[in-house]
Amino acid sequence: MTTVEIEYCVPCGFLDRAEAIQHQILQQFGERLDSVALVTGDHGVLQVRVDGDVVWDKTDDEYDLDEITRRVRKHV
Repeated sequence: MTTVEIEYCVPCGFLDRAEAIQHQILQQFGERLDSVALVTGDHGVLQVRVDGDVVWDKTDDEYDLDEITRRVRKHV
C-alpha cells in the first residue's frame, strides 16, 4: 500500500492548507492508503510526498487541490 506525507511550515500558518490536502486525499483514496501523515516543517515548506517521492511542492506548483489529487492518484 501507499504512504502519503504532507510537510507544512508551522510558522507560516500552512496547517489549514495541509489539512485540506489531507482531507481530500483521504476522501479519494482512504481505503487504498496506509497513511496520510502531516509532518511539521519550517522555511515556507508545503510539500506532498508519496512513498518518499515529491509529487507536489508549493515552490514549483500552484496550490490546486484537484491537481494535487491527480498527482497522488498516479501513485495509488
